[in-house]
Amino acid sequence: MLKGFFNVPTPVNEPVLNYAAGSKERANLQKAIKEARSKQIDVPMYIGSDEIRTDKKRAMTPPHDHQHVLGYFHEGDKSHVEQAINAALGAKHAWENIAWEQRAAIFLKAADLIAGPYRAKLNAATMLGQSKNAYQAEIDSACEFIDFLRFNVKYMTEIYEQQPPVSGNGVWNRVEQRPLEGFIFALTPFNFTAIAGNLPTAPAMMGNTIVWKPAYTQIYSASVLMEVFKEAGVPDGVINIVYVDGPTVGEVVFNHPDFAGIHFTGSTGVFQNIWKTIGNNIHKYKSYPRIVGETGGKDFVIAHKSAHAKALATALSRGAFEYQGQKCSAASRAYIPSNLWEEVKGYLLADLKSMKMGGTEDFTNFINAVIDEKSFDKITNYIKEAQASDMVEIIAGGKFDKSKGYFIEPTVIVTKDPMYKTMQEEIFGPVLTIYVYHEDHFEEALELVDSTSPYALTGAVFSQDRYALELASQKLKNAAGNFYINDKPTGAVVGQQPFGGARASGTNDKAGSMINLLRWVSPRTIKETFVPPVDYRYPFLEADK
Repeated sequence: MLKGFFNVPTPVNEPVLNYAAGSKERANLQKAIKEARSKQIDVPMYIGSDEIRTDKKRAMTPPHDHQHVLGYFHEGDKSHVEQAINAALGAKHAWENIAWEQRAAIFLKAADLIAGPYRAKLNAATMLGQSKNAYQAEIDSACEFIDFLRFNVKYMTEIYEQQPPVSGNGVWNRVEQRPLEGFIFALTPFNFTAIAGNLPTAPAMMGNTIVWKPAYTQIYSASVLMEVFKEAGVPDGVINIVYVDGPTVGEVVFNHPDFAGIHFTGSTGVFQNIWKTIGNNIHKYKSYPRIVGETGGKDFVIAHKSAHAKALATALSRGAFEYQGQKCSAASRAYIPSNLWEEVKGYLLADLKSMKMGGTEDFTNFINAVIDEKSFDKITNYIKEAQASDMVEIIAGGKFDKSKGYFIEPTVIVTKDPMYKTMQEEIFGPVLTIYVYHEDHFEEALELVDSTSPYALTGAVFSQDRYALELASQKLKNAAGNFYINDKPTGAVVGQQPFGGARASGTNDKAGSMINLLRWVSPRTIKETFVPPVDYRYPFLEADK
């Protein structure tokens, strides 16, 4: 039992800085942005103790200013994936056998480094590389990742403390939580620096070693994370980062006998193909791999006729359009009762009219660019189809321009058809579709919410009627892994709302909780008998006298 011997610091959520005009944190961040824009950095792959550079360099550019080059990363190939796997396996014995408190200390130090000397640098990298405004970068790359590290250390110790409650006379029962046998593959997305940090560090904390492939559009901030990990003392080979295209990585990783698990955030289609590949290759592996994924969403907001109109409109403005809707949890479809629609519409249009759009360097911009041209083209195709449809009306936005940056106006579509494609399909951009239902048909609207989309990540209900809230909670029990009452469906906080969904939205292994860390260990039960019997005979074998 560990309790009472190694009490780790009690985690609390990292305070969110506001970056108000004239504040010290604003000045520090502006300085970091200016410095980052003034130079071009060279980003190698980190494999074992080596910094790997290749003859294939790719530019990193701000999505809101795609002609400006922030630096270059060195793209690898199949051989580098194999090298990273070998480095991870080579580092595994020492890492899994180091005392757990030593691993804890490393990641607690990483949290403190991000909270202090690296805060402005990491936020600036996220703002420039992923086109996040200052506040969105702060709650992501600083606060959320700090929380992941600190709370996961606490959850780790609680897992190790869990032991069988009874041993009995002459017997000692105990449980040992072993890291998985092999290496873990972390495949991370562009939209959250915190997720990119958590997916490799969570299994590493439990004694596993990692091959990490970040999204190409997140490599700029990922390089800062690697800098933090190295300064915090993560040993060589524990977290190996490669910049190789997905199919090439997959060909090597999913055919390797020591593949032990994948920690994934990304699209549903990619995750389903990965699952299929693992299934087809299952005979090749030493053990059954752990498959942990958080995937797509078509997140909803539904309002009852008793809802507070202004609160509802604010939730839509923030939930749908913060970070250009590029959140797995972003509000993408809304169901508004007819008695509230005109009032909500007025508030929503006023909000959108006041939103400024532009680069992240100007702190007065609420809306920035979408991540890249591929995303821009996908999102704008939905808008173009809506503009040509008789079934919908675009009441706000609808304009876009990629000449300097990948800018799309926050767009609101009102549909007559609750099954219109933008009510069903994940767009991952600043597009909100609204269906206005008859105010007395709330229960029917709940059934629409539950059946329209294959996803089940986040959702919200607004009502001042407690009976309506209870009805929605029951009817939508399986429609959202994170369910919000009178709040927007975004902004889950580590330690408060563990995050994850089911159905087509993933395995619901709840990042930011003990549930997730338990996926990266394999328990061994140990029974020790101090004085074992020396005669096989039991009393029942004695003859009657």
